[in-house]
Amino acid sequence: MERGIKKYIGDRAFYRTVLAVAVPIIIQNGITQFVGVLDNIMIGRLGTEPMSGVAIANQLFFVFNLAIFGGLSGAGIFGAQFAGKKDNEGIRSVLRFKLLICAAITVAALVVFAVFCTPLLKLFLHDGSADGDLELTLLCAKEYLYIMLIGLIPQALAQCYASTLRETGETLVPMIGSGAAVIINLMLNYVLIFGKFGMPALGVRGAAIATVISRFAEFLIMVIWSHRHTERFPFFSGAYRSFAIPGALAKEIVKKGFPLLFNEFMWSVGIALLAQSYSTRGLSVVAAYNISSTVTHLFNIAFMSIGSSIGIIVGNLLGANKLEEAKDTDRKILALSLAACTVFSVLLIVAAPYIPRLYNTGDEVRSLATRFLMISALLAPFQAFTHACYFTLRSGGQTKITLLFDSCYVWAVCIPVAFVLSRFTKMPILPLFAIVSSLEIVKCVFGYILVKSEKWVVNIVK
Repeated sequence: MERGIKKYIGDRAFYRTVLAVAVPIIIQNGITQFVGVLDNIMIGRLGTEPMSGVAIANQLFFVFNLAIFGGLSGAGIFGAQFAGKKDNEGIRSVLRFKLLICAAITVAALVVFAVFCTPLLKLFLHDGSADGDLELTLLCAKEYLYIMLIGLIPQALAQCYASTLRETGETLVPMIGSGAAVIINLMLNYVLIFGKFGMPALGVRGAAIATVISRFAEFLIMVIWSHRHTERFPFFSGAYRSFAIPGALAKEIVKKGFPLLFNEFMWSVGIALLAQSYSTRGLSVVAAYNISSTVTHLFNIAFMSIGSSIGIIVGNLLGANKLEEAKDTDRKILALSLAACTVFSVLLIVAAPYIPRLYNTGDEVRSLATRFLMISALLAPFQAFTHACYFTLRSGGQTKITLLFDSCYVWAVCIPVAFVLSRFTKMPILPLFAIVSSLEIVKCVFGYILVKSEKWVVNIVK
């Protein structure tokens, strides 16, 4: 029994290695999510309609963000393994691929959001609750969205640099860049939303302007620092002299990366559709779900960041052909992720009744948000396990399997259940949300089987 437990517990050197990668990511994501919560509270002080409008617009940007993440993830598998192999030319080619794919995704997003703004936003607007004006909510959403479009380009480019640095083990600089951006965003939000220090009170427009400025700040920090430290990271030198990528490598990145891009896009659209199904129960649900999801992301930072570090640490070990060490490391990081998640889930349950009181909204919204938070906290350990399984499979290039495991599961199971329950029954929102969220438990079984098969234990840059 004791020997079995020790399989999941590392020594001090192991935890130093993992935390050296994970802690900067936790700090970076923690600052981002904490400021996101503060932003959410500031906008929430304006009322239910502005908060709901921004939340709906951010559902669309969520799809864009995950598409960028998916576009970078496929190339990132090769970047992490090239880093383990110490192949700078390979990393440079991967960076160029990232820049090209992010440019294509950003142009597509700008066109879609600009042309189809109104019909997309209206998908989330339904009668059914006492609180909220639908027309005012739509107006707030459009004002916010049009300004935010300006920040998509610097946001995408900054992520290209940040992901490349993380894959080579440099997590501090992306943390600093992101931290600076969110602090700028927070300060400008306070000034521009409420009209402080002689500035006009711009409401949701002020929130969007602050975010766009912070995106440019993060981009400039990442690019300037990276190109001033080419002696340490030589792959940034000459990155723009040519965008030629070896044909064989480009083919392999597309082969491995397209399923990830498609997966992240379809998964994010699926999550947006789940939110749309919940929105059929009224604007109060939109507002409450926004509060819940924003706060839940903050409390889930630890397990999300530790799970994500699997892609870097295990990917490096696989690239260095240390296959047995990769399996052992993966098992122990997964256990660490579950332990961290359990601690933060308990904290979220304790805090759930008090957090919604910070928002200037009705009792119905606050009550729903509290219960959403508690349900999410109870199910978070299952989400932590599937998250770690996803990055385990991805680290070894099993992108087709991750596609089936992740987005296909959402579309084949979660969305049909949510659609039927929301459209063909009068089930209240709380049991509806609990049933759909509980489907993560079934996904854990598939995750365990896939990781246990060890098909992901592969060196793809040999």
